[in-house]
Amino acid sequence: MNDVRELLGKAADDAGRPVISTEAVYAKAGRVQWRRRTAVSATAVCAVAAGAFLVPQLSSAPASPRTSSVGSLAQEPGETPRDVRLLKLLPDLTGTVEEVSFADIIKHASPLPPEPPRTGPLDGQYEIRRDGGVGYLTIDVMDAKAVAKKLGGGSPVVNLCKPTNGEPAPDNCVREELSGGRVLTIWSDEMNYGDGTPQWGPELAARLTLADGSLVGVRDSTGFEADVVQGPMLTSPPLTRAQLRELVLRPELLPKQ
Repeated sequence: MNDVRELLGKAADDAGRPVISTEAVYAKAGRVQWRRRTAVSATAVCAVAAGAFLVPQLSSAPASPRTSSVGSLAQEPGETPRDVRLLKLLPDLTGTVEEVSFADIIKHASPLPPEPPRTGPLDGQYEIRRDGGVGYLTIDVMDAKAVAKKLGGGSPVVNLCKPTNGEPAPDNCVREELSGGRVLTIWSDEMNYGDGTPQWGPELAARLTLADGSLVGVRDSTGFEADVVQGPMLTSPPLTRAQLRELVLRPELLPKQ
């Protein structure tokens, strides 16, 4: 799966956009050594689809934590905040939800970079607080044109649970072929990719491929360790596997037709 993360490592530069961005890989930022590869393997689909992101190794953090309120992130005038809309889709969630910017809480960028356009209405990075800990949920939608460009002609519906090129299969990987030509894959990742800062904890990842070639990716992370954090990591991902499955299938994550 290392080449997967290599393909999409731009989160620090794109930090204003939802970093579950399919254009970056959510790995243990700085715990992965990036190497350019000449080919895109089937597992690259896994990262694209998962909406994972990686923040490159960071310089020293400020002395005190900083937070991003949802009010500091781009919203249409009079629009209900994204975190409020997301919470309505998670009636069984234990804890609180707040939209944040990884550019702020991880990279400590000041000022924050302009926010690129979002594809999905709830694309973003969300902080989940419960039981004294802090985890993260990220959502990203990639349209068919962007998927095709990123995969270089590779199939977005390749079976991620049976990777090729000698790559190990993701842990606890389940692939479902659903109605309407949709394919849903959910797996777990212990995020053990070496040393660095920050160090991400275990997570669940979900990828939904739609019939038109577009993708929905969601990461469900226990959080990270670094010199400056918003709180200790959760002991388990914010959403259970069942809750994650329900969320990634919600039509509210998709752009309006």
